[in-house]
Amino acid sequence: MVRTRFAPSPTGFLHIGGARTALFNWAFARHHGGTFVLRIEDTDVERSTEASVQAILDGMRWLGLDWDEGPFYQMQRLARYQEVAQQLLKDGHAYWCYASKEELDAMREAQRARGEKPRYDGRWRDSTATPPAGITPVLRFRNPLVGEVVWDDLVKGEIRFANQELDDLVILRGDGVPTYNFGVVVDDVDMQITHVIRGDDHVNNTPRQINLYHAIGAPLPRFGHLPMILGHDGERLSKRHGAVSVLQYRDDGFLPEALLNYLARLGWSHGDAEMFSATQMIEWFALDHVSRSPARFDGDKLQWLNQQYLKAAEPTRLASLLQPLLAERGCETAHGPDLAQVVDLLRSRVHLLPEMADAAVYFYRPVTPKPEDVAQHLGATVRPVLTDLLAAFADCAWERTVLSALIKEIAARHGLKMGKVGVPLRVAVCGEPQTPSIDAVLELLGRAVVRERLQECLAGLAGAA
Repeated sequence: MVRTRFAPSPTGFLHIGGARTALFNWAFARHHGGTFVLRIEDTDVERSTEASVQAILDGMRWLGLDWDEGPFYQMQRLARYQEVAQQLLKDGHAYWCYASKEELDAMREAQRARGEKPRYDGRWRDSTATPPAGITPVLRFRNPLVGEVVWDDLVKGEIRFANQELDDLVILRGDGVPTYNFGVVVDDVDMQITHVIRGDDHVNNTPRQINLYHAIGAPLPRFGHLPMILGHDGERLSKRHGAVSVLQYRDDGFLPEALLNYLARLGWSHGDAEMFSATQMIEWFALDHVSRSPARFDGDKLQWLNQQYLKAAEPTRLASLLQPLLAERGCETAHGPDLAQVVDLLRSRVHLLPEMADAAVYFYRPVTPKPEDVAQHLGATVRPVLTDLLAAFADCAWERTVLSALIKEIAARHGLKMGKVGVPLRVAVCGEPQTPSIDAVLELLGRAVVRERLQECLAGLAGAA
């Protein structure tokens, strides 16, 4: 049975790259009817925080990436790592190294001076010297000196590393905490992980880990290394490109299904499909459709995709997401039109939920127009038109088609085109010159609100004259 895992370090938030790795592992496991394991690699005690753990869990839950087992924590498994390390030592696959930090620094400096790649020189590998006093040793893996490591990567194809390029890595620090490469292997062996799908920044770690698998006597999983994500300018993805917390996207007004869909398209594709559900992705997902080339993150494309999902979402669901945003803007949605109807009117005009909230404010409280809009659109020539509209709105049927015909009739009576009336009416009633179709807006606002705002506007204009 297929078993995949996502194993983030809780030293920061769940970012775009990590979320995509989690998504691909989740989709691969779900496609094959397998198991998706969550593991928290928290051995970097100084940088790991509980807040980061919570942010990772919350981000995955928001995206809908449910795990089957875990979360497991490495710091709760220290005895197991030490047990395996002792077995490697007993079997001759590991040895204690007593080189001090100063010695190692001097060794690397000398190697750089000779134009060599800095690497541990194996000085304690076969040493029979008496261990120096006052030095806490580390346990190093006795890496093979000859041959090569070869694997058929599920994304990149065949990859080869010569063993002579790999030094004897530390597997257990002086405090008994495992290093990344050792802890990962022990965990993946114990958790019976069959497929290791991760970013291609781990390619150089894989040959070291494969040698550890062999030394432990465990079967190898299949490895697949995902291409990195670049910014739109081809540079390494950073905060300025959008490499922020997944939860920041939530707070910025993206829908989880839109972000998930976009992440899926970062390095993977199914024909020409741009929009698809998580269920469809599970059905289609295969690693042989993952590109070997870096993916490019495009914030504009993500916003466009989010707009498509806003258009397709249930209005009642969007209304529940919009309600707290409107409350922050001083709006009491109980005293106004049905929020789901407002959503339906606005959602094709915005890309993000906060934009929709901004556009919905005038439905729930008056908005004072900008002085420049008043000067441009509410001049003396249009005031008689607004006065006639105020009177006509008193007893007409309050339906969109009737309102539209009425506005056109009064505009024609004054020798004006619809546009010359619609914009001033928007400014007078909504406080801004751009809204959805004015007849639809008036219908939702209701007769009493529209007439009250028109009266206040005309009174203000008269007082300022």
